[in-house]
Amino acid sequence: SVKNEYVEVPQTWKETPEEDLKPEDYQQFKNLGSACLTRGDNVQLLKFVQDEKNQVVLLLPDELLHSLLELIEDIDPAAISETVIALVPHLKTEVLLRMEGRKAARVGLVLAALQKQLLRLPVPYTQQQEEADEYGLCCCCTALAEFIKSFVEEVKGKDGNSVTTAEDEELRTELLKFCMRSLREPLLEAELNRNRKSSLWIFATEIMVTLPAIQVSLSELLFFSSLKKSTVMDKSQSKESRACLAYLLFVQLITIDSFPAVFSPVFVLQCNMEYINELLSRYAVSTTRSEYGSLLTDCPMQHLRESGLQVFQLFINKLDAEAKHKFFRCMLKVSNHAGVESYIVKNIKNQVEFSMKVRDDFLSLLGLVLSLPQGAETDLLNSMDRIMESLNLLRYLLIRDKEPWSNTDVWEELGRMKDEYLKMLRVCISISRPYYSAELKALREDQKLKAKGFSYHSFHTMNHLCCPPPEARDAVLQSALVTFDLMESLIVRIEEITEEKLKIQN
Repeated sequence: SVKNEYVEVPQTWKETPEEDLKPEDYQQFKNLGSACLTRGDNVQLLKFVQDEKNQVVLLLPDELLHSLLELIEDIDPAAISETVIALVPHLKTEVLLRMEGRKAARVGLVLAALQKQLLRLPVPYTQQQEEADEYGLCCCCTALAEFIKSFVEEVKGKDGNSVTTAEDEELRTELLKFCMRSLREPLLEAELNRNRKSSLWIFATEIMVTLPAIQVSLSELLFFSSLKKSTVMDKSQSKESRACLAYLLFVQLITIDSFPAVFSPVFVLQCNMEYINELLSRYAVSTTRSEYGSLLTDCPMQHLRESGLQVFQLFINKLDAEAKHKFFRCMLKVSNHAGVESYIVKNIKNQVEFSMKVRDDFLSLLGLVLSLPQGAETDLLNSMDRIMESLNLLRYLLIRDKEPWSNTDVWEELGRMKDEYLKMLRVCISISRPYYSAELKALREDQKLKAKGFSYHSFHTMNHLCCPPPEARDAVLQSALVTFDLMESLIVRIEEITEEKLKIQN
């Protein structure tokens, strides 16, 4: 067994002079280490490395380094964080710090190998996930930040008055590579907020502090693309890393106090446009396409959806009236998401003053707004956001002074659209209300039966109500019924406004 081998093998190594050790001895060490990692017994491997009895086989750092690197390469996904955290301190003390020559290259190998494993761990994108750190990414980042401190101090100690060797430059380069890779992953995908000093925020701060410590100029790195070719992963990856650096510096304000104040705001903005474009293309590839809604609706990261919405509004604001109408029409036709469509309708309401200047386009746009895609069979619950916003827009248009619409047929056409829309909406409500009421009653009856220990009822709810637990379905059904009441109250108010307008005209 592995346990028995760990008892017998160290004694054999202890009795063997260093010069008589054979390649098979080192291979045996590697095999035993692999067996431990496979079994998830990292503690046993750690004890072995720390045991003074085994130092004879660990006296040659290069062989140990390559053995450990091969072990790291073969880590089972479930054991990545535990293994990395266990081995990192000993890779530094028992291997790298004992090397006298060509240490920088070995440091680079270790950092690259460890970061390669970290890429296999999912990046937490909520505060709860980061605090739970189920996969250990945050702990690994903390361990790596601690790992590089000794080597940063070595480079940092070589100030302008010291003689800088080729080895110093190589170590600085390897540390720079590490920082740039860290900026790209995991920091580019992490949720970072200066109001919450999370583990990844602290790691981001460590990276930002490390760069100037190893004598890397942030301004040159960002504005003058002075990265040496040897430090660049590839062109696109380097740009992503620098984009993240710009974000941490200028948005999250990490180490902003140490940034030179000699650059004008205009120059800083011009230089950062490249990185702004990179971040937009990474998370919002469809900014100028109708598929932009996928960022606003499908992205699991709430902070990215919120950021996407802000960028979305900025994009809309940049369009002139005619371009807005074309874009709104496109979104209403192809977005297939009530939330996105309701946001478009809200923008239409905000643009009414300008929209009147292109009346024919505005009428065609209203035709899309005041319509139900599936007619009487429209799922009102799924379409709730769009319908409520459409009713609000209709009410707003009707309470306006109609003078700006004079000498056109817009007012009459609006009345026709209003009548058809409200008529169809009433039909939908009359169909949907009994259905959802019956579903809610059946759900509650079924829950009563289950509470008594048996149940025979089978639901026939719509697809979107099949997955949630009973409590969630109950809440959804109640929400639907409340929404129908709100819709009807708006319909009544719109009809009252119409009657009031007719009385004034007469």
